[in-house]
Amino acid sequence: METWTAASVDDLVCVELPRSSRLLALAMGAANVIMQLSNPAVGQGVAHSRVTSGRLDVHPIKRTRTTLSYLAVAVLGTVEERRAYRRAVTRQHAKVRSDRDPRATEEYSALRVDLQRWVAACLFVGSRDVLELVEGPQAGASAERFLLEGRVFGTTLQMPPSAWPGSTAAFEEYWRGELTKLRIDDEVRSYLLGIARLEFAAAVLPERMRAWHQRLTVGFLPPEFRRALRVRWTPGDETWFRRQRAVFVRIERVLPLAASGLVYRLLLADVRWRIRRDRPLV
Repeated sequence: METWTAASVDDLVCVELPRSSRLLALAMGAANVIMQLSNPAVGQGVAHSRVTSGRLDVHPIKRTRTTLSYLAVAVLGTVEERRAYRRAVTRQHAKVRSDRDPRATEEYSALRVDLQRWVAACLFVGSRDVLELVEGPQAGASAERFLLEGRVFGTTLQMPPSAWPGSTAAFEEYWRGELTKLRIDDEVRSYLLGIARLEFAAAVLPERMRAWHQRLTVGFLPPEFRRALRVRWTPGDETWFRRQRAVFVRIERVLPLAASGLVYRLLLADVRWRIRRDRPLV
């Protein structure tokens, strides 16, 4: 569909993907983090990371800003902005390696292409879920284009475009295979449940709100991830979740995309300001 070289790895202009940059994606964010960390190597890499400046449980505001800024740059940014963010992330990711982790039982490196492809795939699935909840199922050329654009989630890191599945059928085959590898050990499970329950914000958020967020987050997880996380999910939970989700979807369908995606555009503006001022991006 397009000719790529190492120098033009970020040249893809996103047309379909920006339609998923909505408030609903923010509500689903914690679930997507859990999905990413359900890969045992990714889970240990994050839970054991000694790069404390990027840990959600240590610096929740900074980590949330940098993650959402990365998504904004990947989907809405220019080639130069993607490359600038990739350089900044690479410097941090180079420090996250299992050979520096005495507790590691999995071999990992945040620069491994297969792990970056998995993270990108989770982000793509989350974006597709947002779009389909709001606009309905995508098919044909639109679905293939959406998949192609989903590649930016990996190429804005260090994943080469050739590592991304070339069709929706190839992606589904890859995704089904990866689902069989999900595994969450007790330490990573505790870390992930803390994210779902917003334990890092326990000083400012009431228990009832944090419990609501945990239940909503578990609801947004596909069944395979719930099983890996070893959480109980009843028909009553599913009924409750569907009602909650329907409220979000109704809001999205009446909000103009410009309003729903404002957070991402503000974050992109902040990244551009940081680049001009030579300020740290991550």
